[in-house]
Amino acid sequence: MSRIVYVNGDYLPEEEAKVSVFDRGFLFADAVYEVTSILDGKIIAFDGHAKRLKRSLDELQMQNPISTEDLLEVHHQLVKRNELTEGMIYLQISRGNPGDRDFAFPSEDVTPTIVLFTQTANLLNNPKVATGMKVISVDDQRWARRDIKTTQLLFPSMAKMMAKAAGVDDAWMVEDGHVTEGSSNNAYIVKDGKIITRNLGHEILHGITRAAVLAYAEAAQMQIEERPFTIDEAKKADEAFITSASTFVMPVVEIDGVALGDGKPGKSSLRLREIYLEESLKQAV
Repeated sequence: MSRIVYVNGDYLPEEEAKVSVFDRGFLFADAVYEVTSILDGKIIAFDGHAKRLKRSLDELQMQNPISTEDLLEVHHQLVKRNELTEGMIYLQISRGNPGDRDFAFPSEDVTPTIVLFTQTANLLNNPKVATGMKVISVDDQRWARRDIKTTQLLFPSMAKMMAKAAGVDDAWMVEDGHVTEGSSNNAYIVKDGKIITRNLGHEILHGITRAAVLAYAEAAQMQIEERPFTIDEAKKADEAFITSASTFVMPVVEIDGVALGDGKPGKSSLRLREIYLEESLKQAV
């Protein structure tokens, strides 16, 4: 059975789902997106993703074609119609189809395009939790507004391929000597029991999982320092990890070929993953 996807108000078999070649998401990456995780058939952190979606749309002066309540219902319908128990829902909103290609934004009477689809994935029992991830560092060559979750993902995709070519799992991007984030995740190091991660700004995505993990870490009386850190500092850390909607909290055990600690997933990251999953499942909808 093919997936049922959502396109502009309709639920369709994926083979019948179509978007115009003149859609600005296709022509200009003039679009924003969100990814929510599904565990046990329930949506993780929906409110946080909905709020960030609104912020991204506002920052790009883009209309929102759907209310938060209706968006939640679409998520539930996709879970139900695709019998999804564990995986993700991808959401994308573009500025729509103005009928031709033009750099200038179309008038407000052009309706944005909205698309959602499901992806099945093994999130809870990801084998990388046991082994930890290995990463390399690469120069950050993205545009300056990384705090807006746009579909301009060409360089992160290239960074991921650089990591794959190097035989590792991911790349941490570096700008002005300091780590910004991973190709699709926020980055952290742990030194002497202190969790260090870059402070919020235009340089990084304001991760929904990041916010939750830091709140849980604070509640667990873990020390947190939000500031930029260098790749050399990261290589000397006791442990490291990443966070994202689909990986939750994932240990990092090697950076540029340098093993961290004993080369195994660190206690802090594994404990935070445990806390995050426990608390998130309580609040899932």
